[in-house]
Amino acid sequence: MLRCGQMIFAQALVCRHLGRDWRWIKGKRQMDNYFNVLNAFIDKKDSYYSIHQIAQMGVGEGKSIGQWYGPNTVAQVLKKLATFDTWSSLAVHIAMDNTVVMEEIRRLCQSNFSCAGAAAFPAVESDLLYNGYPEEAGVRDRLSLWKPLVLLIPLRLGLTEINEAYIETLKHCFMMPQSLGVIGGKPNSAHYFIGYVGEELIYLDPHTTQPAVEPNESGCLPDESFHCQHPPCRMSIAELDPSIAVGFFCNTEEDFNDWCQQIKKLSLVRGALPMFELVERQPSHFSNPDVLNLTPDSSDADRLERFFDSEDEDFEILSL
Repeated sequence: MLRCGQMIFAQALVCRHLGRDWRWIKGKRQMDNYFNVLNAFIDKKDSYYSIHQIAQMGVGEGKSIGQWYGPNTVAQVLKKLATFDTWSSLAVHIAMDNTVVMEEIRRLCQSNFSCAGAAAFPAVESDLLYNGYPEEAGVRDRLSLWKPLVLLIPLRLGLTEINEAYIETLKHCFMMPQSLGVIGGKPNSAHYFIGYVGEELIYLDPHTTQPAVEPNESGCLPDESFHCQHPPCRMSIAELDPSIAVGFFCNTEEDFNDWCQQIKKLSLVRGALPMFELVERQPSHFSNPDVLNLTPDSSDADRLERFFDSEDEDFEILSL
């Protein structure tokens, strides 16, 4: 699950810095931003999203090093690590209680932008062409009041197996242009799901042992092992463990508004049971920070999220 968390976040960084249409071609010289993304995940303790950082940050979420993570736990850890990644300057939101509150996301993406300053856009002059934008578009991006959003929604779509009523909705999520895929898996085996064909999910399997990668003298990484050397795997949707986290990336406010409209339309699709609720404001029945005597700073927000986190609870089937 740690590696699956890296995969879904690496896809977010690719969309952020290289564009969703970017594709890797073996042997082709890549732009600097590409290697910056790779370096963020290399197996060294000082990389932003290295397996060392994820494991160490997980201790703060109550997970000892070596203990298994669920989708929600790895999402919470990645959210914390993203605060140190000033290069990407991402707004990471974890939607708890199966509810996405649009007001909270807008507040997150539109606040503290000026505080990030130039650190959010290093070496602007050299990066404009690398990102595939003309110069005037790059300047507008710098002056934008919206931080690119990574939205992760931990869900439980059944008790011991996935409820068939959610399958059509899950399929539609893969078709959205903002999709980052899904992290989850089969019991005791985590996968990163990137799409579907018919009644089968397409996934990448992190259970592959390979030599560690080291930068060469020029600072570039041998990158073939970061990419698929064979076709991705497939499995029946019915085999999916019900505990998952769905990911989306909205580079602009227009992307987010479009995503909201798609989710609203999805609720009207016949036979598609909504996996989560999309609301404008926080429902009144939600507890607010005052209930727990918390102030609304970032550390207390994390404590509040853990207060509602039920992913790792053990469920017991009672026979009557």
